[in-house]
Amino acid sequence: MSQNIDKQESWDLILKAGSSEKNYWKDLWRFRELFYILSWRDIKVRYKQTVLGAAWSIIRPLLTTIVFTVVFNKIAKLQNPGNAPYALMVFAGMLPWQFFSNALSESSNSLIGNANLITKVYFPRMIIPASSVITSMVDFAISFLILVAMCCWYQYLPSWHIIFLPVFILIAFFCAFGVGLYLTAVNVKYRDFRYIIPFIIQFGLYITPVGFSSSVVGERWKFLYSLNPMVGVIDGFRWCILGDNMSLSSFLISLTTTILFLILGLFYFRKMEKTFADNI
Repeated sequence: MSQNIDKQESWDLILKAGSSEKNYWKDLWRFRELFYILSWRDIKVRYKQTVLGAAWSIIRPLLTTIVFTVVFNKIAKLQNPGNAPYALMVFAGMLPWQFFSNALSESSNSLIGNANLITKVYFPRMIIPASSVITSMVDFAISFLILVAMCCWYQYLPSWHIIFLPVFILIAFFCAFGVGLYLTAVNVKYRDFRYIIPFIIQFGLYITPVGFSSSVVGERWKFLYSLNPMVGVIDGFRWCILGDNMSLSSFLISLTTTILFLILGLFYFRKMEKTFADNI
């Protein structure tokens, strides 16, 4: 009689001195299932036992857009240099900023929130902040539906540049991931640093062109202003969606800052990763 034998692929994890350094990036792929589990868990926890659930992803950016439109457009009399309505310009800037701020807030506290997992199981710790950033993409996707609805409401047809939007979403992801990695590692070592992070996010909102256009910034401050990595991302979003002008020099400066933050975040996180279990 012939017997059907099911062969299951299996692998053994052997811990050796220095092996984690050598095989770290391979382990990220091997532990991809844990990445999926943590991401899905964070999504469920975020909306569990909430009154409005996923509607918070719509209410927060919408209310902020209304406030910014009233303050900057109606009171301060600022105008959009492009053809799009001011509210649409604000919301196009609010989308990437909301993603960045949510990702930064969630990832910076992700290691401390998973202390039991870190102290008991071996896996590349970078999976935890990465899953937090990915979770924030869900809020971004929900909020993007409002942008579509607003375009319909104002009868505004997006520019053909919108085909380049995934590029700027990817840049926003790397920006949030790089800064998040660095702040996460610092937060593990210095616990009181978590009180500074909300201030950084709040301060960043006012120096980032969310409620206003980058065109209002004078040439004298242009370079310093462009060092903010989110300037290039938000200007890129408006260029893709609304067809607004985008300064190539400012974008390249912001992109360079994003790359530097990503390298710094990866370097510092990997440097401090060995001490996470002890410090937590």
